[in-house]
Amino acid sequence: MMSSETKLILDGLTSTFFRVFNNGSGRKVNLDPLKELFITEGIIIKNCGTTPEIYTLRQFIEPREKLLNDGSLTDFKEEELFERTEIFGNIAHRFSLYQKSGLMHGVAFKTKGMKTIQFIKSRYGWKISSLAWDDEREGLIIPNEYIQVDN
Repeated sequence: MMSSETKLILDGLTSTFFRVFNNGSGRKVNLDPLKELFITEGIIIKNCGTTPEIYTLRQFIEPREKLLNDGSLTDFKEEELFERTEIFGNIAHRFSLYQKSGLMHGVAFKTKGMKTIQFIKSRYGWKISSLAWDDEREGLIIPNEYIQVDN
């Protein structure tokens, strides 16, 4: 059974995660809030190709902060469109349909994908323990069960 209080906490963690990357209107990005969202040992996995790219939190933050602040990636926005969250005791999982858009080296892009986020409750409260994502591409589309609720 899902606690509504826990669900609100997980919604907040997820919302902060997505929001921290947005650099629209020339906004400078500071990814330090990720250090508060994740456990120290947290991992982030980009699995959009043939080989997963697995990062520690530090390995993930440094190049993205540079990319989002040096003019290479501008007007970037990432947002959750739909989610399914399951909570059991001190663990939780969220499957999330998201969309990202922006200008990469002046070329506009807009794409959707799925993120899986795992949470644990510790003495410091709820934290993200791991996150992985894959994006739509030729031969891989978002399942209809998520598209039907997409606005």
